[in-house]
Amino acid sequence: MKYTTYPFTALVGQEDLQLGLLLNAINPAIGGMLIRGEKGTAKSTAVRGLAALLPDIKVVIGCRFSCDPAKPEDYCQDCRQKGTNPKGIFRKTRLVNLPLNVTEDRVVGGIDFSRAITSGETILQPGLLAEAHRSLLYIDEVNLLDDHIADLILEAAASGRNVIEREGMSYNHPARLILIGTMNPEEGDLRPQLLDRFGFCIEVKSIENIDQRVELLLRREAFDQDANEFRNRYQEASDRLQNRIEQARQKLGTVKLPGHMRMFISELCTSNNVAGHRADLVIEQAALALAAYEGLSLVTHVHIARVAPMALLHRTRDTEPPPAEEKCKETEAPEEQKQSPQSSQEESPQNTTQEEKTADSEGEEDKDNKKSTKGEAPEETPSSGGEDQVFAVGEPFKIKQISSKKDRLTRTASGRRSRSRISQKQGRYIKASPSGGAGVKGDIALDATIRAAAPFQLSRKKKINTTTNGNNTLAILLTPSDIRIKIREKKIGNLLVFVVDGSGSMGARGRMTASKSAIISLLLDAYQKRDKVCMISFRRTEAHVNLPITSSVELAGKMLAEMPVGGRTPLSAGLVKSYELVRNYLVREPTGRPIVIILTDGKTNVSIGEEKPVLEMQRLATAMGQEQRIKYIVVDTEEEGLVTFDLAKKLASALGAEYFKTSDLQAEELVGMIREQR
Repeated sequence: MKYTTYPFTALVGQEDLQLGLLLNAINPAIGGMLIRGEKGTAKSTAVRGLAALLPDIKVVIGCRFSCDPAKPEDYCQDCRQKGTNPKGIFRKTRLVNLPLNVTEDRVVGGIDFSRAITSGETILQPGLLAEAHRSLLYIDEVNLLDDHIADLILEAAASGRNVIEREGMSYNHPARLILIGTMNPEEGDLRPQLLDRFGFCIEVKSIENIDQRVELLLRREAFDQDANEFRNRYQEASDRLQNRIEQARQKLGTVKLPGHMRMFISELCTSNNVAGHRADLVIEQAALALAAYEGLSLVTHVHIARVAPMALLHRTRDTEPPPAEEKCKETEAPEEQKQSPQSSQEESPQNTTQEEKTADSEGEEDKDNKKSTKGEAPEETPSSGGEDQVFAVGEPFKIKQISSKKDRLTRTASGRRSRSRISQKQGRYIKASPSGGAGVKGDIALDATIRAAAPFQLSRKKKINTTTNGNNTLAILLTPSDIRIKIREKKIGNLLVFVVDGSGSMGARGRMTASKSAIISLLLDAYQKRDKVCMISFRRTEAHVNLPITSSVELAGKMLAEMPVGGRTPLSAGLVKSYELVRNYLVREPTGRPIVIILTDGKTNVSIGEEKPVLEMQRLATAMGQEQRIKYIVVDTEEEGLVTFDLAKKLASALGAEYFKTSDLQAEELVGMIREQR
């Protein structure tokens, strides 16, 4: 690390990032730091530079968990048995990298099975949490880490101890570490519960100052040409900073926080409407560290004001309710324009939007609809097949969680949406299963294997002793019937098939704009969950595959923006086309988990056979719903009013699908609905 790490003191233009890391190094009670930012903004470089800068630590000789000789109250179980005053030795502070494909055993630790089989002893094999004690645990792309692994790490970091209860073993050891996570928000965000566990959160952006960007280029070129010479150039500054960190650590215990400063902290947190009290504690600890870093013995309001944004960035909540969706202004002309003949004459035909024309025709259609009984499909006239229109994509929003139900199939896919059993040696170990004897395939579960063999050890040893004259050297005797394999579980991606109503009725009153807003939100979610996508639209007399199955969500977004609207509504054709596509996909991927999302108001008026459109749609939907491997979701785009036909709801019932209105997809809307029910 000494000769390959870019010096921390040579970083350019990232003052907040550097200060946040230094304060955590001085006072780990802050709770670590999450660094969010664009690609190539020195996030990882800064973390590695800090690790190379930290002073050596004194550890108990022979301790596997880096216990501090000066803190007997934090000793692991081994050091407690040795005595209260063991000798110590200095060791360099570590930077422990946590890979994204890490297993639970590797993180928390487990039984050393090689020693258990040869000696019969239950001995703990330390995990990464033990290695990171009194050091840095670095997680690059922390937002892509499996949730159960993130839960384990954050719980240990918050409590300061790692408790292991597994395979009949109970053990605990100190795990006081500096947790640093980096992430690119474009890849998806962390759950709020995990986000709050990080003491600081820093937003890192590209440097805009031209002079600083040029200086950054010059320094990087010099480092690449001769890393040793470059490090020597900044060695003096690094030594000064290292001494300053050590002095601040020693002074930290003497720094005082006046009572009125605590009042200031509480007022800051209250005014930002933060949840819980963790923000207050983080600001207090950070202000103490900053004062110690500056060599002061008393915290002032300047220190609190400096560190508060780092502690509040990811905890501040908006107290105002989200604004209601704006009515589409193109659907109605202003009252003054309706009453002014002059303004009507000045308005040229080219300036009249096609959406206004559609809205007018839709209004006439609604008048006719009111004459029909509720539940029957409206009869659209051939006039609905006018010119094609292209509507803009609305603003995306955060959607509710969508996933497939768990089953017992084993898959090899990856992703972040639905939980599934996995055949790879990744994911969470949930249980063990018999291997079936010889020819074992899979990840052997040694703990379950030993438990299965344990009841037969006495009889097997007696038998083998009679044939080998007592020359048995194995502590445990195994047979093929004892072998157990691990059943692992992790999240995988899905195939999302968007079936979009592109008929003329979707253009009225901003329906298509709202529908595109919902689709683009689902596409963004699909990108973060590593899904494949496909897009089908139905209009006029047939359905088209606008976008074949692809992993390019960006291409899907482009196709969505260019999708035209106009004509009648062949809903049956859209259902058949989607079923054919998904059926072919399942032939190639029998364990696939497709999710078909249908966005329509259900007002079909074109058949593919001799039946009436609505009856044909319901018959096809009932038949399609028999395929248990396909999950259907129907998003109803019909507007609320005095007269509604609820045809999309009937479609969802026939398919056995989940049913939503467009606004129901928004996570904020669901939260509001739950609060109202409470």
